[in-house]
Amino acid sequence: MNPVSRETAQRLDRFVALLLKWQRVSNLIADSSVRHLWTRHIADSLQLIALAPNARAWVDLGSGAGFPGLVLACTLADTPGSVVHLIESNAKKAAFLREAARVTRAPAIVHDGRAEDLIPAWQDRVDVVTARALAPLAILVELAAPMVKRGAKALFLKGQDVEAELTQATKYWNIEAAILPSRTDHSGRIVEIRALGRRNDGLH
Repeated sequence: MNPVSRETAQRLDRFVALLLKWQRVSNLIADSSVRHLWTRHIADSLQLIALAPNARAWVDLGSGAGFPGLVLACTLADTPGSVVHLIESNAKKAAFLREAARVTRAPAIVHDGRAEDLIPAWQDRVDVVTARALAPLAILVELAAPMVKRGAKALFLKGQDVEAELTQATKYWNIEAAILPSRTDHSGRIVEIRALGRRNDGLH
């Protein structure tokens, strides 16, 4: 796992302890992945920081149990002006995220609702938009497009089928993107999108 400050490590420890407590009664993550929590979930999320080291305003789509959004917020807590917006439509998971933000004192704001409903009216600054295990790339591009067109970068954690997903997405979008290897999963990939536009209106 990437080295983190002692304060960040303490926040992550509190987050993991809370997650394991809730996991006993709420299925926040797959039971099979609990034993690999630090590598499969925490470290996987942390690697995004290095891809946008100067970013302060993040939006995480479909935050679920807090990956990558709450982990990013724990890491950014000592960086002035940082905020991570967590968008989650599942009420139980949104409640967990609020409690996790309180316990860790991370700069995270939880938004109840679906990304497709919230993003069109979004007014706050966004430097990076993220998602992990949420939807196929074509759908993620559709969701993130308003923010990317305003200057944000998209970082999507994906699996080994990402090439096929990107091919499908480019049927409808002009996409300026790079596919980067995951540092934590040999079959994982990170899609970095710097610009995009619908096929009929060009690249923005």
